[in-house]
Parts: sequence; structure tokens; C-alpha cells
Amino acid sequence: MQVFNVQGMSCGHCVKAITQAVQAMDPAASVRVDLASKEVGVESGLSADQVIEAIREEGYEVKLV
Repeated sequence: MQVFNVQGMSCGHCVKAITQAVQAMDPAASVRVDLASKEVGVESGLSADQVIEAIREEGYEVKLV
């Protein structure tokens, strides 16, 4: 599982937007979002760069942990 630090997440809408952005690139991806720690875990065949790009396109600052 790849883990990313994502700044700017604060609500259920954020969780849904990030999950949908990653799953749009890989429908089989498993996405776990923890709002309290600002972390997103992704199990997918996508590269870290692809996941970062998908999340950034939603307007969030993201980096690999």
C-alpha cells in the first residue's frame, strides 16, 4: 500500500473526490482516507506519480509519505 499525505482534506466530500479521482484511473484501486491524519492509502497498480497527479487534479497538495 502506498501512503500519501494530503493537505486540505476536511470532510466527506473530500474523501469522495479523492477516492473517485484515483478509481477513475484504476477502477480496482482500494483507497483508504484518514481525515484526522491527512493520509490516503492506495492499493493499486498505479505508480505513486499517477496517484499524486490524480489527487492534485482535485486541488489538493499531496506527497508520498
